[in-house]
Amino acid sequence: MAKAAQLLVIEPGRPNPRQIQQAAEVLDRGGVIAYPTDTVYGIGCDLHNRKAIDRIYRIKGLDRGHRLSFICADLSNISEYAQVSDFCYRWLKRLLPGPYTCVLPASRAVPKILLEKRREVGIRVPDSQACMELTRALGRPIISTSATDPATGEILIDPDFVKNALGKQLDLILDGGLLTNEPSTVLSLIDDEIEVLREGKGPTDILLGD
Repeated sequence: MAKAAQLLVIEPGRPNPRQIQQAAEVLDRGGVIAYPTDTVYGIGCDLHNRKAIDRIYRIKGLDRGHRLSFICADLSNISEYAQVSDFCYRWLKRLLPGPYTCVLPASRAVPKILLEKRREVGIRVPDSQACMELTRALGRPIISTSATDPATGEILIDPDFVKNALGKQLDLILDGGLLTNEPSTVLSLIDDEIEVLREGKGPTDILLGD
């Protein structure tokens, strides 16, 4: 029988550096973890670990056509993994960090397993100290897909529910307390045009200001 994931209780706004380092080491070894974001709990792994990404597809029951987004540490990190025009940069600077996933043209640095037929990527920079410190501690972007109950598809916002539903498939759970039930707002910035692909926690009225 699979061993249940370890659960580490953290303070999302001021996470203990030792706990962040422990989580980063799990990711560096190819582990898959659950962690709090500024929206819902995410399931993630090292962007450059194919076997770990395969595990996430299996855990979520996703087909390979489903695009997984990932977290970057900051705007300069985004430019390594996406083609960022002046138009995109202005909007990224306005929206991030925040509860948005921005779809951009992918650069050659993005692993092929994430691209399939489209050369586009969804990138997040959450307004979450825990996420940012975890990404910096790893030194590489982290896959970010919502933690959901495999039986119902329901988004999991309670760390105890995450552990009950997914604990035996994960290596570590960072418990940041109860979160909101709103995923990120997904925006396409392809071809220097803004298109709302999914409404979520990030307000869309800000898009009317330009």
